[in-house]
Amino acid sequence: MSVNYRAELTGVFGDPVDDNPTGVAEEAALVSSIQLRLSPRSTSDILCQHWNTGRCHSCTNIEVPYGDQLATKETCVRDELADVAGATDIAWLPPVASSPTGFRTSAKLVVGGTRRRPTLGILGRDRRGVDLPDCPIQHSAINRATPGLKRFIRQLNLTPYDVPTKSGELKYVLLTVGADNALMCRFVLRTRDRVCDIRKALPSLFDLVPNLKVVTANIHPTHEAIVEGPDEIILTKRRTLEMEVGDVQLALGPRSFTQTNTDVAGELYRQVTEWAVSDNEADQPRSAWDLYCGVGGFALHLASAGITPVTGVEVSDQAIASAIQGARQLKLRRTDAQFIAEDATAWAARQPEESRPDALVINPPRRGIGSELASWINESGIPRVIYSSCNPKSLARDLAEMPNYRGLEARVFDMFPHTDHAEVAILLERC
Repeated sequence: MSVNYRAELTGVFGDPVDDNPTGVAEEAALVSSIQLRLSPRSTSDILCQHWNTGRCHSCTNIEVPYGDQLATKETCVRDELADVAGATDIAWLPPVASSPTGFRTSAKLVVGGTRRRPTLGILGRDRRGVDLPDCPIQHSAINRATPGLKRFIRQLNLTPYDVPTKSGELKYVLLTVGADNALMCRFVLRTRDRVCDIRKALPSLFDLVPNLKVVTANIHPTHEAIVEGPDEIILTKRRTLEMEVGDVQLALGPRSFTQTNTDVAGELYRQVTEWAVSDNEADQPRSAWDLYCGVGGFALHLASAGITPVTGVEVSDQAIASAIQGARQLKLRRTDAQFIAEDATAWAARQPEESRPDALVINPPRRGIGSELASWINESGIPRVIYSSCNPKSLARDLAEMPNYRGLEARVFDMFPHTDHAEVAILLERC
């Protein structure tokens, strides 16, 4: 994703933070002073100090009662799909709600400030770091880790990267929460110069952040608005983070994509599996494809439900490695679940007609599947297609190119509370 460093990288136009010293004691005092305030309109509404002070305005709908947020999202999604053939016949299931707080299980923390006074948060309008301790939407394990991470940065005398001057070493700290609150921590560095120092200091880091299990150094030498670079150096014996998502355990590698809301992602996997499985034995799918499979969340759920063989296709070889490890953990045979690192469209187009599956799951990035794959699916004859989308606009565009299919059921999954972003899944059957 190429975006402007000024705001879009974090979606924030907050004011910069005063560069006051915050040691561990001061940090703890600051964290404890930030309290969630419940709105009298609804017990699920939140306000946070960062919003109130103007430090962060990422959660643009945080002052809207959560029930209203959810209803508005569903209305907007249905409006986007209104012109799709057969839209009036789609049965909309109740939206899947998220917890309004603590739902974000991965965080991309901008490192700012100075070596003695580092900040962990987002990029402000002046393109310098804004400190956001105890962010209410982040998982508690992430918030508990940040004071120790700041102390580690001070101990190693790591220089935070300064965007305006294009100087400094440490750009981001990327955190992901796995099973039992275990953490993966990725230090995004401009060069390899401090990698050995970080490796030697790992015992101290584990003392400061006890839940850490996987630590890596990502090398991002260029000044551009992307979060990570091409090279990943794993510093711990453990190379993957186990995550309980839905009904399976996934193995997440450092550069593998996963949803940022684990609980809602689990409900999405369960719903897609329920749609794929037929109550009628004669109609039960006996094979499935999962295109844009990532670390295999959908495919592994389908295989666990007895739909085999299942094939997952994903362009990222690291995500595929994670999917294969997940299959091994579930003791699935290679004939039951196979994963292929390749472009989904090119791979599907090459498959012989007799190998096409009974059920197809597609979960593309925001741009959608595009005209070529949509046209191929439309002529494929696959009886059941399930499309999971993080962008209703591209979903509507793709469905318009699949007139041989009609939507039966659809559902909104609220991965990103307090924003306008919506995830939607739809069950399609061939006309």
